[in-house]
Amino acid sequence: MYVVKSPLTDANLKTVSEALQGALVDLVDLALVAKQIHWNVVGPRFRSVHLQLDEVVDTARRYSDTVAERAAALGISPDGRAATVAVGSGIGVTPEGWVDDTTAVGTLVEALGAVITRMRERVETTGEPDPVSQDIFIGITADLEKHHWMFQAENG
Repeated sequence: MYVVKSPLTDANLKTVSEALQGALVDLVDLALVAKQIHWNVVGPRFRSVHLQLDEVVDTARRYSDTVAERAAALGISPDGRAATVAVGSGIGVTPEGWVDDTTAVGTLVEALGAVITRMRERVETTGEPDPVSQDIFIGITADLEKHHWMFQAENG
């Protein structure tokens, strides 16, 4: 079997591997949370929140692929399986059933906030060992912070 060799030292690879895997788990879960709420949101702002949730899903899915492919390029096997995501995500519990638009927005503010906090930690930890991965985390964080701002503005 062919194994991709990393240009990083073993110690740096361990640090970067943990950061990439953690980011992958958070992004996969963020996409799932946003889609779950997208399907169940109700209320006067249904349409705008419904569409805004899909924007978060698109961002999370796009970046989960970027993160997984960066991991693979470094010789790290990415793990986005449901069991791995369930155990490793930093996002809290998503409400069951119908979700009023105000609760939906609040849930996304909390979920995005949790992921952003962890992404900012990854920006810090990967700066020295792998600026390429750090750059990816910076881009992800910027886009997630934009979504976070927009959802916070929804509930003013």
